[in-house]
Amino acid sequence: MRCITVRFSSTKPGKIMTINVHGYATNSATSELVPYAFARRDPRPGDVAIDILYCGVCHSDIHSARNEWGGTQYPFVPGHEIVGRVAAAGKNVTKFKTGDLVGVGCLVDSCRRCPACDEGLEQYCDNGFTATYGSEDKIGGTPHTMTFGGYSDKITVEERFVLRVPGNLDPAAAAPLLCAGITTYSPLKHWKVQPGQKVGIVGLGGLGHMGVKLAHAMGAHVVMITSSPEKGQDATRLGADEVLLSKDIDAMTAAQNSFDFLLNTIPVGHDVDPYMALLKRDATMVVVGAVEPLTRASGVPFIFRRRSMAGSLIGGLPETQEMLDFCGEHGITCDIEMIDIKEVNKAYDRTVKGDVKYRFVIDMASLKA
Repeated sequence: MRCITVRFSSTKPGKIMTINVHGYATNSATSELVPYAFARRDPRPGDVAIDILYCGVCHSDIHSARNEWGGTQYPFVPGHEIVGRVAAAGKNVTKFKTGDLVGVGCLVDSCRRCPACDEGLEQYCDNGFTATYGSEDKIGGTPHTMTFGGYSDKITVEERFVLRVPGNLDPAAAAPLLCAGITTYSPLKHWKVQPGQKVGIVGLGGLGHMGVKLAHAMGAHVVMITSSPEKGQDATRLGADEVLLSKDIDAMTAAQNSFDFLLNTIPVGHDVDPYMALLKRDATMVVVGAVEPLTRASGVPFIFRRRSMAGSLIGGLPETQEMLDFCGEHGITCDIEMIDIKEVNKAYDRTVKGDVKYRFVIDMASLKA
């Protein structure tokens, strides 16, 4: 297996990088992930240095690594579902101490001065947030200019962007909460899902299975909407009260005008009209899965029932902590398959095929094996 290595040289006189990091990176859109050595910045007074224990494999990692969304710069280290323990805390850090179980999600910085950031909605930063990987590193302190993610053994993050992971949760199964969990929790909370409401979760994958668990814990009557009878059976285990097969025209027709809220996790472009028709008057369907053009969205389902379709990203830092605390209270984690980091390329191919229930998580101890 080929190994990519960076030879460190400081661009600032007197600056010494002391945190040497091992991870996995890809060097082109068509290359496999391979071992990669690089550096993290020394912790500043407000920073937290973290020894990474586990990192989830998100489909966004794959899209980015393979440059399917464009703009990826290489070498590229994916990973934004990170759980680890605090190795060191800067002198100004007040929320964390050495040994604490913590998480890092999709963001590691934002402008911190716009209205969105002031409201704790850093994911909608007016000046653009800094993603955990693949963003310009505006802090610097390392030879590379882009942020590198969690497929590695260490990371340094400013305190504001570090989350506390409840100690009662399995840390490996909690890792995907930092993306899949908050991506589904945020719209459920923003649109005020209430006990007794009829809530549909469209699609059962990494996002959809979390949507079922969270909506169930919120007290909703949860309906899994899927094209697969096999997935419907699993949805019941996860907490769904009913299963609606989207290919069953009669069942879909009978269910029209009956849902208070829909969370659409389908990850590709699709016809939204059949799902919009399921909503009650003034109800909303929120799209969180498809970041590509929808194939059809006609005006009739919107106009004749005053329905809405909206989108939602992840959550800001306060809401992400709220989500983790909610999961701790209700004992919610992701269904995962643990892998050795040497299996990550096979995991990518399996994820694309939908062959995982429901999230791969990398055991970072395998970096040393």
